[in-house]
Amino acid sequence: MKNFKEKADLIWRVADLLRGDYKQSDYGKVILPMTVLRRLDCVLEPTKQKVLDYLPKVDSLKESAKDIALNKIAGFNFHNRSQFNFDKLIADSDNVAINLRNYINGFSTSAREIIEYFNFDDQIDRMDGPQADILFRVVKAFQEIDLTDMDSMEMGYTFEELIRKFAEQSNETAGEHFTPREVIRLMVNVLFIEDKDILTQEGIVKTLYDPACGTGGMLSVGEHYVKELNPKAELKVFGQEINPESYAICKSDMLIKGQNPSNIKFGNTFTVDGLEEEKFDYMLSNPPFGVDWKKAEKSIKAEADNKGFSGRFGAGLPRINDGSLLFLQHMIAKMKPGGSRIGIVFNGSPLFTGAAESGESNIRKWIIENDWLEAVIALPDQLFYNTGISTYIWIVTNHKSAQRKGKVQLINATGAKDEELTKVGKLDFNRFWQKMDRSLGNKRKKIAENGNEKGIGFITQIYGNFEENEFCKILPNEFFGYWRITVEQPLIENGKVVKSKGQPKPDTSLRDYENIPFLKKDADGNLVPQTIKEYFEEEVKPHLPEAWIDHSKTKVGYEINFTKYFYEFKPLRPLSEIKADILALEEKTLATEKTVLD
Repeated sequence: MKNFKEKADLIWRVADLLRGDYKQSDYGKVILPMTVLRRLDCVLEPTKQKVLDYLPKVDSLKESAKDIALNKIAGFNFHNRSQFNFDKLIADSDNVAINLRNYINGFSTSAREIIEYFNFDDQIDRMDGPQADILFRVVKAFQEIDLTDMDSMEMGYTFEELIRKFAEQSNETAGEHFTPREVIRLMVNVLFIEDKDILTQEGIVKTLYDPACGTGGMLSVGEHYVKELNPKAELKVFGQEINPESYAICKSDMLIKGQNPSNIKFGNTFTVDGLEEEKFDYMLSNPPFGVDWKKAEKSIKAEADNKGFSGRFGAGLPRINDGSLLFLQHMIAKMKPGGSRIGIVFNGSPLFTGAAESGESNIRKWIIENDWLEAVIALPDQLFYNTGISTYIWIVTNHKSAQRKGKVQLINATGAKDEELTKVGKLDFNRFWQKMDRSLGNKRKKIAENGNEKGIGFITQIYGNFEENEFCKILPNEFFGYWRITVEQPLIENGKVVKSKGQPKPDTSLRDYENIPFLKKDADGNLVPQTIKEYFEEEVKPHLPEAWIDHSKTKVGYEINFTKYFYEFKPLRPLSEIKADILALEEKTLATEKTVLD
């Protein structure tokens, strides 16, 4: 992938021309649309003259018919019928602005609409104005960058590298825009592995959707995977994106690859579902972590109240400052009755945030009790550009294989922590991740992409084998459920129990709560059901003989306490060892003092 880094650096250097006339945070308003234009220009170059030669033959046709005919000559779902290209634009340095507009207007409707999302016309005025006068130099700089040798994957990387840099300049969160490609590859591997037999059938057609598609990275990797597996398979991709620049980049990529660009919708997925009637075979997403949904609150609450489970948000609403589980509910609403598979990246919050019968807990309850949660994979930290926090892939499906029914697979792919690597040699850290040569924002680690013994291959293998080991636990759905009980004790005044209607009155100051798991371990270590009564008699009564349960307040909750399930007890070091270390440190300190004083 050296090629993409070289190109990204070349493009990034063009931003130097904007220095002084533009704030750093505004560089992207010029560089991103110019990169898209140059990319389209390079792609169309081999057939540009053929389009111009054919133009007189279709001149009398309606616009839509003209587009279809000229697209066919161009060999893409778009074309440019202007007399200009980048070479001709710089040949007339006195009229760059008017000629550039003519060039942009020469694109077919689908491509022209994409450029409009950048509001680039304003930037042409600004760069051509007497105060800046840099338009010619910017166009010339891009004319000197050849993007013909870039495949779609490399171009995706290039755009994402640029967006990351612009986001850093303006203190935005680059992670809102894209996901590290190795994380996407892992998700795609796990998502498709169960369906390999289906995907290798001749002429198979499937659909893939991302409700927060950014620049289209997940859609591109998914499409690439299926094509590698079966060149005769067709994966139709769909998406929606709220950021106009990311949307335009994604749509231009779809155009170049021959996908239907109208499958990519613009806008807030929560308020206006651009693909309301559609259901999909596969879905992938990395929604922004902890996204606030206050702006969409009115619309979301109205849908939840009015439509219930016939809408998208019937199971519950999470807290206002984290809409992650809204994305998952939206995706579940788009599952096909015959079976769909979902892969989504979350931070730790959706696993356990929210008490029993809170919005989050009720959503987890709904998913798990419907037997849709197939697996949760804990990833290494420091994988993402805008955050070093731990992240998790959830795999959700309404068509589990027979062996997976009623169970959830948990995979701990976090690996050893940095500080343990040199001290403990317990785990080969390359099994799951390796340090990057150079950090990218908060991204200091990457998941190895080659071989079955480490990284993506190793994690995929653990998932596919579906066998318990030190990195994998397989637990029944009920394991994650619990009762939240309210334990009361009698109010005592003047040495006597105060009663009301013949019953002891509770002392609210002594009120306590217990979470009672649906399952417990028996003497042999097997998970077996337990009742509230059993637990209360064994765990509470011996300590509080006069206590009772207020059953009217009992609630049901669900949580996935991932770290707890993989916790390994480490015995404390012997005192003699600690004492020896302290004495050695004292001796070293005294020796240093002596050297300094002498």
